[in-house]
Amino acid sequence: MQDLLARFPVVIEIPVAWGDMDAMGHVNNTVYFRYFESGRIAYFRQLGFMASVDQAEVGPILGAINCQFKYPVTFPDTVSVGVRTVRLEDDRFVVEHCVASHAARRVAAVGEGVIVAYDYRARKKARLPDEIRRKIQELEDSVTRR
Repeated sequence: MQDLLARFPVVIEIPVAWGDMDAMGHVNNTVYFRYFESGRIAYFRQLGFMASVDQAEVGPILGAINCQFKYPVTFPDTVSVGVRTVRLEDDRFVVEHCVASHAARRVAAVGEGVIVAYDYRARKKARLPDEIRRKIQELEDSVTRR
């Protein structure tokens, strides 16, 4: 799995649940978005960008997401989910998600998510805090130092 996800600074493992499968006998397409979400939350936690909405004015909000399915995952299996930032802008950043099957030893799905800096008190888009921008760069740079 390490070779498939070498470019990703944050990687988590998720066991595939029997209930994740659909009538066609493979993991349902909606489940991949939950895998992406779990990976994104782990990434946000690494950045310290998960403060309670009551405590922080600016936090992340998902602006858009997509997924390309590459290989059908089935139970029993475990997937690794990698997340990395591929673009950084003033008020947002774009993350790439990658889901890899341990059983098949191949990529099962990839996608991108647009993460917008959002002022939860003012209920509007905000500038991405400089501290978060710095932490994203440090986290992404850590992959090149491996």
